[in-house]
Amino acid sequence: MSKTDKQGLTTTIVHRDRRAGMEHGALRAPLHSSVQYGLESVEDLIGIFQGSKKGGFNYARQGTPTTAMLEAKINEIEGGVGTVCFATGMGAIAAIFLTLLKAGDHIVSSRHVFGNTNSLLGTLRQFGVEVSMVDMASADSVAAVLTPATRMVFVETIANPGTQIADLQGIGSLCRAHGLVYVVDNTITSPALFNPASVGASLVVNSLTKTISGHGAALGGAVTDTGLFDWAGYPNIADEYRKVAVAQQGLTQIRKKGLRDMGASLSSEHANQISIGMETLALRVKHSSASAQRLAEYLAAHPAVRKVCYPGLASHPQHQRASKLFRANAWLLSFELRAAEQTNAFLNALQLPIKATGLGDTRTLVIPVAATIFWEAGPEKRKEMDIPDGMVRVSVGLEEVEDLIADFARALDTLA
Repeated sequence: MSKTDKQGLTTTIVHRDRRAGMEHGALRAPLHSSVQYGLESVEDLIGIFQGSKKGGFNYARQGTPTTAMLEAKINEIEGGVGTVCFATGMGAIAAIFLTLLKAGDHIVSSRHVFGNTNSLLGTLRQFGVEVSMVDMASADSVAAVLTPATRMVFVETIANPGTQIADLQGIGSLCRAHGLVYVVDNTITSPALFNPASVGASLVVNSLTKTISGHGAALGGAVTDTGLFDWAGYPNIADEYRKVAVAQQGLTQIRKKGLRDMGASLSSEHANQISIGMETLALRVKHSSASAQRLAEYLAAHPAVRKVCYPGLASHPQHQRASKLFRANAWLLSFELRAAEQTNAFLNALQLPIKATGLGDTRTLVIPVAATIFWEAGPEKRKEMDIPDGMVRVSVGLEEVEDLIADFARALDTLA
């Protein structure tokens, strides 16, 4: 097939391995569990270590044929120039921060970020990196805190758990004008709903554990370089990585430092499971997004519910922005009961949703976020991040939406 014959997301995914040329006519890439990989000559081995040999493997900590096939697949659907996979989504984010930033640098982050990302940003401060966290609903908030030391801007497409949507387009233009690395976490939307390259993202993060694999059976993360950032002008690239093509310098440093030095390596077994889960990505997201929309509408109309946060609702502050950016509004929603003190009783009354952490599973998951994921942040920080004590996060799964609504209705009736 010609490179110009662009096909749909699912068609691309399900035929990617076969088109790459599998042995024995296999439709999927095999699972390579070997840790060591032998080379025909010592020159080839040296070439892999020094980066002069294209292709080939030497030690599984830096990748295997199985993880490489997954990287190629993710790279294709994100439209990048290269992708590196990690053991988890947090491993991917940590690799970006710890390999591309140094003491004295400044990073601007949305204040509406995942609890563990917030914690990691706190760790960066301990390493001498200045961190500013702002409301990114407007790019002006980002512009107001930029300094000569600013190197990077970080944001999620749909914030977890409050579903705030940043001015992704405006921030992209701002980063381009100031030569900043623009990192966009695409986990909630995934390439099925949005490609951050369309708003000028430099690096795209996906927690493969969630939307992309979708079955809650494998951990993984990925960083994709969109090719839109000029690494030649970035001051923190080590001399040894300046020897590769400019477009690959950032990703090479992330791979070498994040995998080889830090060991945040994705196993072949989990890469294989994620790759299989990807095949139903578009179908799952279409179903769960439609179900989340209906559940959000039901909850918003219920007298026991004070507020529902879901981009598909006209009441959402960034509803119009979401409609323009995303192909659907994803499976994440959050809400508050009017009687916040009854939140635990309500959650315990639910029968179908599972009381568990995690996101993007085939099963619907619910969790009271202030007492769990954001507990370490403390009440003052939670207030700053717009996370009230009674907020409930819902990750909508693949159940029939009629069953979910009936179950939520039963649980709400118990509050009366």
